[in-house]
Amino acid sequence: MIGRLFRSARARFGSFRDARRLKAIVERAQPLRIVIGASGIYDAGWIPTEIGVLDILNPGQWSRVFVENSIDAILAEHVWEHLTPEQGLLAARNCLRFLKPGGYLRVAVPDGFHPAPQYIEWVRVGGSGAGADDHKVLYTGETFRRLFEVAGFEVELLEYFDSAGAFHAVEWDPAAGKIHRSQRFDERNQNGQLNYTSVILDARKPTASVP
Repeated sequence: MIGRLFRSARARFGSFRDARRLKAIVERAQPLRIVIGASGIYDAGWIPTEIGVLDILNPGQWSRVFVENSIDAILAEHVWEHLTPEQGLLAARNCLRFLKPGGYLRVAVPDGFHPAPQYIEWVRVGGSGAGADDHKVLYTGETFRRLFEVAGFEVELLEYFDSAGAFHAVEWDPAAGKIHRSQRFDERNQNGQLNYTSVILDARKPTASVP
């Protein structure tokens, strides 16, 4: 039923730019799972949002749509690299505030330790890839983990390259938040070659602490 609701709402409301209409969708959703900066890409059971209605740096916009401690899951693929480190920490803290205790944020960014020079040229700050002219920072697994730990999350890295160029990955469930630019789902990865991957992590709000 909720999947039909999402499809119907998308047809009527486009990208949910109107906060009141988005709030109406949010109030019916169970579980409540949102995609930050969806750009029209989201799976059934997830509610897409765009900066026009939900600026993740603006707590007032969060409060206009969501109740604190109410969101089960947040998904953000290649969003945080468009924020300065200070903005990234603020965005993480806003997510923490509105997630339920035990809720999680699954987030992915370009990987600064990817060993392929062409990849780094695509994704570096001011690089040649799509959107790279707006990139503010190039994270590694450790620097990205640290940002969310400082914000108050418990963090598990799911995919990343280390400083020696070795790739690390654990099994993760795409139903809990599908990251397209990943080892498994990016079509540029062929014949065992990891041509495009991301730092992917789950940041979970502690159950014993409500900010």
